[in-house]
Amino acid sequence: MPLLQLLISSMFIFFVLYAPQPLLTIFAHNFNVSTATSGALMSLTMLPLAVAPIFYGLIFARKNPLTILKVAMLVLSVTSLLFALAPSFELLLTLRFIQGLTLPAALTAMTGFIGQQYNGTQLQQNMTRYIGSSILGGYLGRVLAANFASWFSWQSFYYVLAVSLVILALLIKPKRCEPPKREPASPSAYLKPLRHPLIARLFGCVFCMFFCFAALMNYLPFILQDVFNITDSKTIGWVYTGYLIGAVLSMATPHISRYFNNSWLFLSALFTLYCLTLIAMQLPILSVFLIAFTLFCACMFMIHSTASPLANKLSDAPPTVTNGAYVSFYYSGGALGSFIPGLILQSFGYHAFLMALLFMCAVGLALSYTTYKQGISITSGV
Repeated sequence: MPLLQLLISSMFIFFVLYAPQPLLTIFAHNFNVSTATSGALMSLTMLPLAVAPIFYGLIFARKNPLTILKVAMLVLSVTSLLFALAPSFELLLTLRFIQGLTLPAALTAMTGFIGQQYNGTQLQQNMTRYIGSSILGGYLGRVLAANFASWFSWQSFYYVLAVSLVILALLIKPKRCEPPKREPASPSAYLKPLRHPLIARLFGCVFCMFFCFAALMNYLPFILQDVFNITDSKTIGWVYTGYLIGAVLSMATPHISRYFNNSWLFLSALFTLYCLTLIAMQLPILSVFLIAFTLFCACMFMIHSTASPLANKLSDAPPTVTNGAYVSFYYSGGALGSFIPGLILQSFGYHAFLMALLFMCAVGLALSYTTYKQGISITSGV
């Protein structure tokens, strides 16, 4: 399978994950549900993503990743079509949960295929390209879904998405591959190295980071509508451009990190800026909000791109298990962040919502800074 084909498939798979986000106000209105309830369309999908990656990595160890990817994309196509035709919100939730069970299989298959086909510098470069395709997919999925809803109907995007996924799936031609010679070790043996306090604290930072990010991204349409009187779905979709600009800014992470002699100190600085952007968003000024939102996104990507390699350096577990655990904590934060802050937003308002995110962000700051102070001799230069 050519890498370009894999990257295009990755983009469309991430369309499935993030397309509902800018449409939550439409779902809330059309199906007469609350703000927090509409947010469950995201949290229900992220919930399996919080648990499944580790188990899928073990289950699929002896399977052809392209076969898994092909089946997963066909399932995502069918559920996307049914999602557009669903007559009730309960059915929407059911379909999103099925997608949540399917998405980790697709993500595991794609990273597994890259790991099988490439090594050394090529592996690092192509994994970076894969991450870039996931970021672009997250951005375009939100923007295109919002614009289709404005131009035609929200269902129209899902029709196009379903057809595209079928075409991409049919283009995949799995070849027979030799199964690994060694059977996977027991799950308990794999997971034991992850109990190290430094790794646990790092995963806690990742949880806090994505809790805040998922919450703000999820309820951004409601904030723009209630605080800034922006109701057009197309305009809401374009506000997500801050996400893409933030991703571009985060590319400076390797250069900025050179000014810090310790990754924990760098994480502490990023979490501090993360907190400051949430404080700035308290001002009900759209220009200030957009600048703070862009910096907020940049901080998230910088924390993510710093924490991921740090986890691999600290962990003695196999890379697949380390990264599976990392993804689990990442999406655990996303699952809770997609729902709990919505309850605060609808009950206590925008400022209380931001204060809740600020508290969680401060926990991430405390974890990173105390680890820096206590573990500098262990992690210096890491």
